[in-house]
Amino acid sequence: MNYREALAWLYATQRFGIKLGLENTERLLDSLNIDFARLDPGTARCATPARSSRAVSGASPETFSCRVIHIAGTNGKGSVCAMIDAIARAAGYRTGLFTSPHLISFRERVRIDGKKISEDEVADGLTEIRELIGGWDPHPTFFEIATALAFRHFQKTHCEILVLETGMGGRLDATNTVQSSVSVITPIDFDHEKWLGHSIGQIAKEKAGIIKPRVPVVSASQRPEAEVIIRQRAEECDAALQFVNYPWTKTKIGLRGEHQKMNAALAIAALQAADIHISDEAVSRGLSAVEWPSRFQIWNERIVIDGAHNPAGARILAQTWRKEFGCERATIILAILRDKNAAEIVQAFASIATKFVLPQIRSERAMPSNELAEVLSAITPPLPYSTAPSVADAISAAQKGNDRILITGSLHFAGEALAFLRGEPNALEECAQ
Repeated sequence: MNYREALAWLYATQRFGIKLGLENTERLLDSLNIDFARLDPGTARCATPARSSRAVSGASPETFSCRVIHIAGTNGKGSVCAMIDAIARAAGYRTGLFTSPHLISFRERVRIDGKKISEDEVADGLTEIRELIGGWDPHPTFFEIATALAFRHFQKTHCEILVLETGMGGRLDATNTVQSSVSVITPIDFDHEKWLGHSIGQIAKEKAGIIKPRVPVVSASQRPEAEVIIRQRAEECDAALQFVNYPWTKTKIGLRGEHQKMNAALAIAALQAADIHISDEAVSRGLSAVEWPSRFQIWNERIVIDGAHNPAGARILAQTWRKEFGCERATIILAILRDKNAAEIVQAFASIATKFVLPQIRSERAMPSNELAEVLSAITPPLPYSTAPSVADAISAAQKGNDRILITGSLHFAGEALAFLRGEPNALEECAQ
Protein backbone atom coordinates (compact mmCIF):
# COMPACT_ATOMS: atom_id res chain seq x y z
CA MET A 1 0.00 0.00 0.00
CA ASN A 2 1.10 3.56 -0.59
CA TYR A 3 0.44 6.25 2.03
CA ARG A 4 -3.04 7.19 0.79
CA GLU A 5 -4.11 3.55 0.51
CA ALA A 6 -2.70 2.74 3.94
CA LEU A 7 -4.44 5.69 5.54
CA ALA A 8 -7.74 4.79 3.87
CA TRP A 9 -7.47 1.26 5.28
CA LEU A 10 -6.61 2.56 8.76
CA TYR A 11 -9.47 5.06 8.74
CA ALA A 12 -11.86 2.31 7.67
CA THR A 13 -11.08 0.50 10.93
CA GLN A 14 -12.94 3.27 12.78
CA ARG A 15 -16.06 1.22 12.04
CA PHE A 16 -14.91 -1.11 14.81
CA GLY A 17 -15.51 1.75 17.22
CA ILE A 18 -13.75 2.42 20.52
CA LYS A 19 -13.05 -0.66 22.61
CA LEU A 20 -11.25 -0.13 25.87
CA GLY A 21 -9.00 -3.07 26.72
CA LEU A 22 -5.43 -4.27 26.45
CA GLU A 23 -5.66 -7.73 24.87
CA ASN A 24 -5.58 -6.74 21.20
CA THR A 25 -2.71 -4.30 21.69
CA GLU A 26 -0.74 -6.87 23.67
CA ARG A 27 -1.28 -9.39 20.89
CA LEU A 28 -0.22 -6.84 18.27
CA LEU A 29 2.97 -5.90 20.09
CA ASP A 30 3.85 -9.53 20.69
CA SER A 31 3.23 -10.44 17.05
CA LEU A 32 5.37 -7.52 15.90
CA ASN A 33 8.14 -8.54 18.33
CA ILE A 34 8.02 -5.21 20.11
CA ASP A 35 9.08 -4.82 23.72
CA PHE A 36 10.02 -1.86 25.88
CA ALA A 37 12.17 -2.10 28.99
CA ARG A 38 13.35 0.32 31.66
CA LEU A 39 16.94 1.59 31.45
CA ASP A 40 17.48 0.53 35.06
CA PRO A 41 17.90 -3.27 34.95
CA GLY A 42 17.50 -3.46 38.71
CA THR A 43 13.88 -2.30 38.58
CA ALA A 44 11.48 -5.22 38.38
CA ARG A 45 9.01 -5.07 35.54
CA CYS A 46 5.59 -4.84 37.07
CA ALA A 47 2.78 -7.27 36.56
CA THR A 48 -0.62 -5.77 35.79
CA PRO A 49 -0.98 -4.03 33.43
CA ALA A 50 2.44 -4.61 31.87
CA ARG A 51 2.58 -7.14 29.07
CA SER A 52 4.15 -10.54 28.86
CA SER A 53 7.75 -10.79 27.68
CA ARG A 54 6.95 -13.76 25.45
CA ALA A 55 5.87 -13.22 21.86
CA VAL A 56 2.81 -15.08 20.61
CA SER A 57 4.89 -16.58 17.83
CA GLY A 58 7.15 -18.18 20.40
CA ALA A 59 10.09 -15.95 19.53
CA SER A 60 11.54 -13.60 22.10
CA PRO A 61 10.59 -9.99 21.43
CA GLU A 62 13.36 -7.63 20.46
CA THR A 63 13.93 -5.63 23.62
CA PHE A 64 15.48 -2.18 23.64
CA SER A 65 16.05 0.07 26.59
CA CYS A 66 14.40 3.44 26.93
CA ARG A 67 12.67 5.62 29.44
CA VAL A 68 8.89 5.74 29.04
CA ILE A 69 6.91 8.73 30.31
CA HIS A 70 3.18 7.94 30.29
CA ILE A 71 0.66 10.77 30.55
CA ALA A 72 -3.06 10.58 31.36
CA GLY A 73 -5.58 13.18 32.48
CA THR A 74 -8.40 15.28 31.04
CA ASN A 75 -6.82 18.56 29.96
CA GLY A 76 -3.23 19.54 29.28
CA LYS A 77 -1.93 16.11 28.25
CA GLY A 78 -0.74 17.24 24.85
CA SER A 79 0.96 20.36 26.17
CA VAL A 80 2.76 18.40 28.89
CA CYS A 81 3.87 15.82 26.31
CA ALA A 82 5.16 18.55 24.02
CA MET A 83 7.09 20.20 26.87
CA ILE A 84 8.69 16.95 28.03
CA ASP A 85 9.68 16.15 24.46
CA ALA A 86 11.09 19.64 23.84
CA ILE A 87 13.14 19.64 27.05
CA ALA A 88 14.49 16.12 26.45
CA ARG A 89 15.49 17.03 22.88
CA ALA A 90 17.20 20.18 24.14
CA ALA A 91 19.18 17.95 26.49
CA GLY A 92 20.34 15.82 23.56
CA TYR A 93 18.13 12.76 23.99
CA ARG A 94 16.57 10.93 21.04
CA THR A 95 12.82 11.13 21.68
CA GLY A 96 9.71 9.39 20.45
CA LEU A 97 6.39 11.22 20.90
CA PHE A 98 2.94 9.65 20.50
CA THR A 99 -0.12 11.91 20.83
CA SER A 100 -3.69 12.15 19.59
CA PRO A 101 -5.74 13.37 17.90
CA HIS A 102 -3.89 15.02 15.02
CA LEU A 103 -4.84 18.43 13.71
CA ILE A 104 -4.17 18.18 9.97
CA SER A 105 -2.04 15.11 9.17
CA PHE A 106 -2.13 11.68 10.79
CA ARG A 107 1.67 11.83 10.74
CA GLU A 108 1.56 14.40 13.57
CA ARG A 109 0.72 11.61 15.99
CA VAL A 110 4.11 9.88 15.74
CA ARG A 111 7.32 11.92 15.95
CA ILE A 112 11.01 11.20 16.33
CA ASP A 113 13.11 14.10 17.62
CA GLY A 114 10.21 16.41 16.79
CA LYS A 115 9.94 15.23 13.17
CA LYS A 116 6.74 13.61 11.92
CA ILE A 117 6.85 10.00 10.78
CA SER A 118 7.24 9.90 6.99
CA GLU A 119 4.51 8.83 4.58
CA ASP A 120 6.63 5.84 3.51
CA GLU A 121 7.12 4.74 7.11
CA VAL A 122 3.37 4.95 7.74
CA ALA A 123 2.66 2.96 4.58
CA ASP A 124 5.25 0.27 5.37
CA GLY A 125 4.12 -0.09 8.98
CA LEU A 126 0.41 -0.26 8.20
CA THR A 127 1.01 -2.71 5.37
CA GLU A 128 2.83 -5.03 7.76
CA ILE A 129 0.12 -4.69 10.39
CA ARG A 130 -2.69 -5.24 7.86
CA GLU A 131 -1.13 -8.48 6.66
CA LEU A 132 -0.60 -9.60 10.23
CA ILE A 133 -4.15 -9.05 11.52
CA GLY A 134 -6.19 -10.00 8.44
CA GLY A 135 -7.98 -12.89 10.14
CA TRP A 136 -8.10 -11.63 13.70
CA ASP A 137 -11.34 -11.69 15.65
CA PRO A 138 -11.90 -9.29 17.28
CA HIS A 139 -10.28 -6.98 14.76
CA PRO A 140 -7.99 -4.35 16.32
CA THR A 141 -9.43 -0.84 16.49
CA PHE A 142 -8.08 2.32 14.88
CA PHE A 143 -6.33 3.45 18.05
CA GLU A 144 -4.86 0.02 18.79
CA ILE A 145 -3.36 -0.11 15.30
CA ALA A 146 -2.07 3.47 15.55
CA THR A 147 -0.44 2.64 18.89
CA ALA A 148 1.24 -0.46 17.45
CA LEU A 149 2.46 1.56 14.46
CA ALA A 150 3.99 4.15 16.78
CA PHE A 151 5.71 1.57 18.98
CA ARG A 152 7.05 -0.25 15.92
CA HIS A 153 8.53 3.02 14.65
CA PHE A 154 10.03 3.92 18.03
CA GLN A 155 11.71 0.54 18.25
CA LYS A 156 13.13 0.73 14.73
CA THR A 157 14.57 4.20 15.37
CA HIS A 158 16.05 3.32 18.80
CA CYS A 159 14.58 6.12 20.87
CA GLU A 160 16.04 6.85 24.30
CA ILE A 161 12.94 8.52 25.75
CA LEU A 162 9.32 7.79 24.82
CA VAL A 163 6.55 10.25 25.66
CA LEU A 164 3.15 8.56 25.42
CA GLU A 165 -0.21 10.30 25.69
CA THR A 166 -3.20 8.13 26.51
CA GLY A 167 -5.99 8.27 23.97
CA MET A 168 -8.81 7.97 26.49
CA GLY A 169 -8.88 7.04 30.15
CA GLY A 170 -5.77 5.12 31.09
CA ARG A 171 -6.48 1.81 32.78
CA LEU A 172 -7.67 0.13 29.57
CA ASP A 173 -6.00 2.46 27.08
CA ALA A 174 -3.84 0.83 24.40
CA THR A 175 -0.80 2.81 25.58
CA ASN A 176 -1.04 1.12 28.97
CA THR A 177 0.46 -2.10 27.60
CA VAL A 178 4.04 -0.94 28.13
CA GLN A 179 6.14 -0.52 31.23
CA SER A 180 6.60 3.11 32.15
CA SER A 181 9.37 4.88 34.03
CA VAL A 182 6.96 7.45 35.46
CA SER A 183 3.17 7.89 35.42
CA VAL A 184 1.97 11.46 34.92
CA ILE A 185 -1.57 12.65 35.56
CA THR A 186 -2.77 16.06 34.41
CA PRO A 187 -5.89 17.73 35.87
CA ILE A 188 -8.92 15.42 35.84
CA ASP A 189 -12.34 16.76 34.95
CA PHE A 190 -15.46 15.76 33.04
CA ASP A 191 -15.01 14.42 29.51
CA HIS A 192 -15.75 11.16 27.67
CA GLU A 193 -18.34 10.29 30.34
CA LYS A 194 -19.91 7.68 28.08
CA TRP A 195 -16.79 5.53 28.43
CA LEU A 196 -15.17 6.70 31.66
CA GLY A 197 -18.05 7.33 34.05
CA HIS A 198 -20.28 10.18 35.17
CA SER A 199 -18.47 11.22 38.36
CA ILE A 200 -15.01 12.63 38.98
CA GLY A 201 -14.23 9.59 41.11
CA GLN A 202 -15.11 7.15 38.32
CA ILE A 203 -13.12 9.12 35.75
CA ALA A 204 -10.15 9.39 38.13
CA LYS A 205 -10.17 5.63 38.67
CA GLU A 206 -9.74 5.09 34.93
CA LYS A 207 -7.03 7.76 34.62
CA ALA A 208 -5.16 6.45 37.69
CA GLY A 209 -5.06 3.04 36.04
CA ILE A 210 -1.74 4.02 34.43
CA ILE A 211 -0.13 3.88 37.89
CA LYS A 212 1.99 0.73 38.10
CA PRO A 213 3.71 -1.12 40.95
CA ARG A 214 6.76 0.73 42.26
CA VAL A 215 6.75 3.24 39.41
CA PRO A 216 6.80 6.89 40.56
CA VAL A 217 3.74 9.06 39.98
CA VAL A 218 3.64 12.78 39.32
CA SER A 219 0.23 14.46 39.42
CA ALA A 220 -1.10 17.94 38.90
CA SER A 221 -3.18 19.43 41.68
CA GLN A 222 -6.57 17.68 41.55
CA ARG A 223 -10.13 18.00 42.73
CA PRO A 224 -10.48 16.31 46.17
CA GLU A 225 -12.46 13.39 44.70
CA ALA A 226 -9.72 12.70 42.16
CA GLU A 227 -6.88 13.17 44.63
CA VAL A 228 -8.33 10.50 46.93
CA ILE A 229 -8.44 7.97 44.09
CA ILE A 230 -4.90 8.75 42.92
CA ARG A 231 -3.54 8.43 46.47
CA GLN A 232 -5.32 5.11 46.95
CA ARG A 233 -4.01 3.68 43.68
CA ALA A 234 -0.45 4.86 44.39
CA GLU A 235 -0.56 3.31 47.86
CA GLU A 236 -1.87 0.01 46.48
CA CYS A 237 1.00 -0.03 43.97
CA ASP A 238 3.68 1.05 46.44
CA ALA A 239 4.36 3.91 44.03
CA ALA A 240 5.99 7.13 45.21
CA LEU A 241 3.54 9.98 44.64
CA GLN A 242 4.24 13.68 44.12
CA PHE A 243 1.64 16.40 43.59
CA VAL A 244 2.83 19.46 41.68
CA ASN A 245 1.07 22.48 43.18
CA TYR A 246 3.14 25.45 42.06
CA PRO A 247 3.70 26.88 38.57
CA TRP A 248 7.03 27.09 36.77
CA THR A 249 8.11 30.74 36.72
CA LYS A 250 11.89 30.61 36.29
CA THR A 251 12.05 30.71 32.50
CA LYS A 252 10.01 31.71 29.47
CA ILE A 253 7.47 29.23 28.11
CA GLY A 254 6.60 29.13 24.42
CA LEU A 255 2.91 28.44 25.12
CA ARG A 256 0.56 31.14 26.42
CA GLY A 257 -1.59 30.96 29.53
CA GLU A 258 -1.10 30.64 33.27
CA HIS A 259 -2.14 26.98 33.05
CA GLN A 260 0.90 26.34 30.84
CA LYS A 261 3.12 27.32 33.77
CA MET A 262 1.52 24.50 35.76
CA ASN A 263 1.96 22.16 32.80
CA ALA A 264 5.64 23.11 32.62
CA ALA A 265 6.13 22.37 36.32
CA LEU A 266 4.49 18.96 35.79
CA ALA A 267 6.71 18.21 32.78
CA ILE A 268 9.89 19.04 34.69
CA ALA A 269 8.81 16.98 37.70
CA ALA A 270 8.06 14.03 35.40
CA LEU A 271 11.55 14.10 33.88
CA GLN A 272 13.09 14.28 37.33
CA ALA A 273 10.96 11.41 38.64
CA ALA A 274 12.02 9.27 35.66
CA ASP A 275 15.64 9.88 36.72
CA ILE A 276 16.46 11.60 33.43
CA HIS A 277 19.32 14.06 33.73
CA ILE A 278 18.22 17.47 32.46
CA SER A 279 20.26 20.63 32.91
CA ASP A 280 18.74 24.00 33.77
CA GLU A 281 19.91 25.23 30.37
CA ALA A 282 18.04 22.39 28.59
CA VAL A 283 14.89 23.21 30.55
CA SER A 284 15.13 26.84 29.54
CA ARG A 285 15.83 26.13 25.86
CA GLY A 286 13.19 23.42 25.63
CA LEU A 287 10.39 25.39 27.25
CA SER A 288 11.11 28.57 25.30
CA ALA A 289 11.11 26.65 22.00
CA VAL A 290 8.12 24.37 22.63
CA GLU A 291 5.38 24.52 20.02
CA TRP A 292 1.95 22.93 20.27
CA PRO A 293 -0.53 24.31 17.73
CA SER A 294 -4.11 25.25 18.60
CA ARG A 295 -3.34 25.91 22.24
CA PHE A 296 -4.12 29.62 22.43
CA GLN A 297 -2.28 29.96 19.15
CA ILE A 298 -2.20 33.57 17.97
CA TRP A 299 -2.44 33.14 14.21
CA ASN A 300 -2.29 36.83 13.38
CA GLU A 301 -3.26 40.17 14.92
CA ARG A 302 -6.94 39.20 14.90
CA ILE A 303 -7.28 35.40 15.00
CA VAL A 304 -6.67 33.06 17.94
CA ILE A 305 -7.12 29.29 17.65
CA ASP A 306 -7.65 27.01 20.64
CA GLY A 307 -8.80 23.39 20.74
CA ALA A 308 -10.68 23.63 24.07
CA HIS A 309 -13.33 20.92 23.82
CA ASN A 310 -14.83 20.34 27.26
CA PRO A 311 -16.19 22.60 30.01
CA ALA A 312 -12.98 22.72 32.03
CA GLY A 313 -10.93 23.53 28.94
CA ALA A 314 -13.42 26.22 27.94
CA ARG A 315 -13.18 27.88 31.35
CA ILE A 316 -9.37 27.88 31.18
CA LEU A 317 -9.52 29.34 27.67
CA ALA A 318 -11.84 32.14 28.84
CA GLN A 319 -9.43 32.93 31.69
CA THR A 320 -6.47 33.00 29.30
CA TRP A 321 -8.37 35.29 26.92
CA ARG A 322 -9.06 37.77 29.72
CA LYS A 323 -5.41 37.60 30.84
CA GLU A 324 -4.19 38.33 27.29
CA PHE A 325 -6.85 40.81 26.13
CA GLY A 326 -8.47 42.21 29.29
CA CYS A 327 -12.10 43.21 28.80
CA GLU A 328 -11.93 42.92 25.02
CA ARG A 329 -14.50 40.47 23.67
CA ALA A 330 -14.38 38.15 20.67
CA THR A 331 -16.41 36.98 17.77
CA ILE A 332 -16.26 33.27 18.52
CA ILE A 333 -16.36 30.79 15.66
CA LEU A 334 -17.58 27.72 17.50
CA ALA A 335 -17.95 24.04 16.60
CA ILE A 336 -18.46 21.29 19.18
CA LEU A 337 -18.62 17.50 18.91
CA ARG A 338 -21.93 15.80 19.61
CA ASP A 339 -20.75 13.89 22.68
CA LYS A 340 -19.59 17.03 24.53
CA ASN A 341 -21.44 19.13 27.11
CA ALA A 342 -22.28 21.96 24.72
CA ALA A 343 -24.36 23.93 27.22
CA GLU A 344 -21.51 24.27 29.74
CA ILE A 345 -18.96 25.01 27.03
CA VAL A 346 -21.14 27.79 25.61
CA GLN A 347 -21.77 29.20 29.08
CA ALA A 348 -18.00 29.38 29.72
CA PHE A 349 -17.44 31.27 26.46
CA ALA A 350 -20.38 33.66 26.90
CA SER A 351 -18.37 35.92 29.21
CA ILE A 352 -15.81 36.74 26.49
CA ALA A 353 -18.08 36.78 23.41
CA THR A 354 -19.84 39.54 21.52
CA LYS A 355 -21.39 37.03 19.12
CA PHE A 356 -20.96 33.50 17.77
CA VAL A 357 -20.59 32.15 14.26
CA LEU A 358 -21.48 28.46 13.93
CA PRO A 359 -19.99 26.68 10.92
CA GLN A 360 -20.81 23.22 9.66
CA ILE A 361 -17.48 21.39 9.84
CA ARG A 362 -16.22 18.22 8.19
CA SER A 363 -16.02 16.00 11.28
CA GLU A 364 -18.71 13.34 11.28
CA ARG A 365 -18.84 13.69 15.07
CA ALA A 366 -19.70 17.39 14.95
CA MET A 367 -22.91 18.71 16.43
CA PRO A 368 -24.98 20.20 13.56
CA SER A 369 -24.85 23.99 13.62
CA ASN A 370 -28.64 24.27 13.96
CA GLU A 371 -28.53 22.14 17.12
CA LEU A 372 -25.71 24.24 18.55
CA ALA A 373 -27.81 27.30 17.73
CA GLU A 374 -30.56 25.90 19.98
CA VAL A 375 -28.06 25.63 22.82
CA LEU A 376 -27.02 29.24 22.30
CA SER A 377 -30.64 30.37 22.26
CA ALA A 378 -31.13 28.96 25.74
CA ILE A 379 -28.36 30.91 27.49
CA THR A 380 -29.08 33.99 29.58
CA PRO A 381 -28.55 36.70 28.58
CA PRO A 382 -28.84 35.64 24.93
CA LEU A 383 -26.02 36.46 22.52
CA PRO A 384 -26.36 37.00 18.79
CA TYR A 385 -25.27 34.17 16.53
CA SER A 386 -25.30 33.19 12.89
CA THR A 387 -24.65 29.94 11.08
CA ALA A 388 -22.32 29.29 8.16
CA PRO A 389 -22.15 26.40 5.68
CA SER A 390 -18.36 26.00 6.03
CA VAL A 391 -15.29 27.07 7.96
CA ALA A 392 -14.28 29.37 5.10
CA ASP A 393 -17.64 31.13 5.18
CA ALA A 394 -17.54 31.44 8.98
CA ILE A 395 -14.08 33.05 8.96
CA SER A 396 -15.12 35.39 6.14
CA ALA A 397 -18.23 36.45 8.07
CA ALA A 398 -16.27 37.03 11.29
CA GLN A 399 -13.65 39.12 9.50
CA LYS A 400 -16.29 41.62 8.39
CA GLY A 401 -16.55 42.86 11.97
CA ASN A 402 -13.94 44.62 14.11
CA ASP A 403 -13.59 42.08 16.95
CA ARG A 404 -10.76 39.72 17.50
CA ILE A 405 -11.75 36.25 16.35
CA LEU A 406 -11.53 33.12 18.50
CA ILE A 407 -11.79 29.77 16.72
CA THR A 408 -12.54 27.05 19.24
CA GLY A 409 -14.68 24.16 20.53
CA SER A 410 -12.87 21.10 19.17
CA LEU A 411 -9.38 19.97 18.19
CA HIS A 412 -10.91 18.46 15.05
CA PHE A 413 -12.35 21.86 14.17
CA ALA A 414 -9.09 23.61 15.04
CA GLY A 415 -7.29 21.35 12.58
CA GLU A 416 -9.76 22.12 9.80
CA ALA A 417 -9.45 25.85 10.48
CA LEU A 418 -5.66 25.67 10.53
CA ALA A 419 -5.61 23.84 7.19
CA PHE A 420 -7.80 26.56 5.68
CA LEU A 421 -5.74 29.41 7.14
CA ARG A 422 -2.55 27.82 5.84
CA GLY A 423 -4.05 27.78 2.38
CA GLU A 424 -4.15 23.98 2.17
CA PRO A 425 -7.71 22.90 3.04
CA ASN A 426 -7.33 19.67 1.06
CA ALA A 427 -4.38 18.64 3.25
CA LEU A 428 -6.76 17.90 6.13
CA GLU A 429 -6.83 14.17 6.89
CA GLU A 430 -10.12 14.24 8.79
CA CYS A 431 -10.47 11.51 11.37
CA ALA A 432 -13.18 10.81 13.95
CA GLN A 433 -10.74 9.57 16.60
